[in-house]
Amino acid sequence: MCTSILQIAKDGSHILARTMDWHALYVQPLFVPRNFQWQGLYDNAVHINRYAMIGGGGAHDHEIDVSDGVNEMGLSVQKLTFANGSHLVDTPTPGQVHLAPYEFSFYLLGHYASVADIEAHIDEIQLMTNRFAVNNIGDSELHFAVVDRTGRTVVIEPTHFPMRVRENPLGVVTNSKDFELQLKRLGQYVNYTDDFDAGTVPLNAPRVTTGRFSGKPVPSGSFTPGGRFVRAAYYKERADLPDNEDEAIISAWHLLDSVTVPRSSKYRPTYSVYRAATVCESLTYYFQPYNRLDTVQLRLTPEMLTWTKPKFYNVPNQLSVTALN
Repeated sequence: MCTSILQIAKDGSHILARTMDWHALYVQPLFVPRNFQWQGLYDNAVHINRYAMIGGGGAHDHEIDVSDGVNEMGLSVQKLTFANGSHLVDTPTPGQVHLAPYEFSFYLLGHYASVADIEAHIDEIQLMTNRFAVNNIGDSELHFAVVDRTGRTVVIEPTHFPMRVRENPLGVVTNSKDFELQLKRLGQYVNYTDDFDAGTVPLNAPRVTTGRFSGKPVPSGSFTPGGRFVRAAYYKERADLPDNEDEAIISAWHLLDSVTVPRSSKYRPTYSVYRAATVCESLTYYFQPYNRLDTVQLRLTPEMLTWTKPKFYNVPNQLSVTALN
C-alpha cells in the first residue's frame, strides 16, 4: 500500500511525493546510466534504456527494480499497489513488449521523455501474468503515477490492453481499483470546481476544489486506501501553495505525515518503510527511510550523464540527528 501526492509550486516546479508501505525496506537511492542494457524476466528479452535516471530501487536479477524515479528528461514515475484491479495478459501477442508488472516503471523511465511520449507507445506494451513466463515473475498488481515537466499528470492502470492513461489533475493516488468511485467519495468532503466536474481542468491548475469546506465532514484517520486517498486530497487542497521546490518538499513531507502508516507489527503486516519525492525540473530525488528523521538528496547532474555504470547509494536506516552539544 502507498500514497502519492503531487505538489505544483508557484515557480512551476513539479514535485511527486510518495510513501511506500511494505513489509521491510528493500529500496535505496540509485543512478542508472544512459544506454543501460537489461534483461526482462518474463521472456529474457533484452532492453536498452535511452535515458539516464535517478530514483529508489535495487538490483534484481539481470535488471534493476525501480519503485520511483525521475529521468534526465524530467519524466517522473511511481509504482503503487493496485489491489484487485489489474487484468494482466496471459498469452503474449507477437511483436509486443512483454514485461513483468514491476518492470514497467523502470521501462517507462528508461524509454520515454514525457507523458505524451508514453501515450504514443502504450499500445506496444503488455504486462504479463506468470502463466507462460520463462522465469517465475509472480502476479503482482500495480498501477502507476506519472508526471512530466509540462505538468501533465496521469495514472496508468492495467485494467485492459492497450492500457488506459487516465488524466489525474487532482494529483493523488492510493491503491483502490475504482478511481472514479474514490473521486465520488472525496466529493463528500470537498466541493469540486466546475472545470473539474466538466473534465476541463487547465494544465498545472494547483487546485481542483473551490476551497469552501464549510458544512463538510472531516476525513477519518483510517489507513485504508480509501481513507488515505480522502485525507491526502483533503489536506493537499487546504494547504498553502508552495513558492518553490524547497517549500514544496516541506509541504509534501507534512502532507505525507497524514498518511504515513506507523510500524505496528501486532496489528498490520506493512508500514511506511520510506517516503520519497522527485522533482521534474531540478532532476532531484529526496529519500527518507522510516527510522531516519532527516532527508537525503540525490541530484542527476550533467557529469553523471557521462557515467556508464549504475550506482547504488547506501543510506543507513537509523536515527540521524544534529547534536547541539
